Amino acid sequence: MFSIGELAKQTKVKIPTIRYYESIGLLKPAERTEGNQRRYTAEGLERLGFIKHARELGFSVESISSLIELQEHPDRSCYAATALAETQLRTVRSKIKQLRSLEQELARISTGCSGDGVSENCYVLSSLANHDLCNKDH
Repeated sequence: MFSIGELAKQTKVKIPTIRYYESIGLLKPAERTEGNQRRYTAEGLERLGFIKHARELGFSVESISSLIELQEHPDRSCYAATALAETQLRTVRSKIKQLRSLEQELARISTGCSGDGVSENCYVLSSLANHDLCNKDH
């Protein structure tokens, strides 16, 4: 059995986050000692590791809940899990595309400055103030 502090230390998940996951049902409610302290099982530790890893991969709380539901029913097809992973992959690829566009625009405007004093001729400040100076929408 693990205290909430031990669980936090082993998983590197903050205690308030563990309490939150428990309150929304991602993590099963912990058993309580006579002093009302939470005690988690090895299964709780494993579940929290699963949740943390899924969050690191960008899955939403709702998607993680669906994945846990699938995990608890091993007789079901893993197609739904694959579909959730593919959706997350599309989301990540879209974000990468947007970040690349932002990178290009920032590189472009940062090279537009002459280095003279900050005035109305500073290209960075002018570009931030006037979206029309951007090469494309971002």
